[in-house]
Amino acid sequence: MENLKRITFNPEVMGGKPCILGMRVTVGMTVGLVASGQNNQEILEM
Repeated sequence: MENLKRITFNPEVMGGKPCILGMRVTVGMTVGLVASGQNNQEILEM
């Protein structure tokens, strides 16, 4: 498996949850939006 360089883990940011590099956007938040039917453009606009 290729090492993911865009996902970071820092205990001092968002409670240590995996985040998109340089943002306070969690991976879980993004996955939840996709699961709820949001498309890429809608997610980027948010």
